[in-house]
Amino acid sequence: MNRIGVCPGTFDPITNGHLDIVSRSLKFFDTVIVAVALNPLKTPLFDIKERLEMIADSTTGLTTVQVEAFDGLLVDYLKRKGAHGIIRGLRAVSDFEYELQMAMMNRHLDQTVETLFLMPSVEYSFLTSTIIKTVASYGGSIDGLVPPLVARRLRAKFSTRADRSAP
Repeated sequence: MNRIGVCPGTFDPITNGHLDIVSRSLKFFDTVIVAVALNPLKTPLFDIKERLEMIADSTTGLTTVQVEAFDGLLVDYLKRKGAHGIIRGLRAVSDFEYELQMAMMNRHLDQTVETLFLMPSVEYSFLTSTIIKTVASYGGSIDGLVPPLVARRLRAKFSTRADRSAP
């Protein structure tokens, strides 16, 4: 039986912390789908195509990882994919309350849905996409915190913005 796990998020952009969670979740699932959410409540730096490309490039060596976009309720997406669980990372206590609420709502919507919480490796425990974007926007080093393609795309994105705002 192919046990499928779904690791959902906006991944704007994907970080090495995300990749750590995805690769370690393969201990529990035969296939992991990195499901990139089309969230109308967020304004991402990277469009959906860019995010899918960066994630696909970053997971090339993980042959049982798939990358897809999804829209709508996560539990409906899991049903369509025949998935067995949701994979979420917990960095700190501050993540726990929100993630618990989401897990309970997903279980309310579908009693069969389980959520697997994984702690990131210590070196990634402070990482968020927001922190990465902030540091990159000021020209700070993000080396070792994101995949190389992501670092290049962030530098390009912010150098373009700086060029437009220069007098």
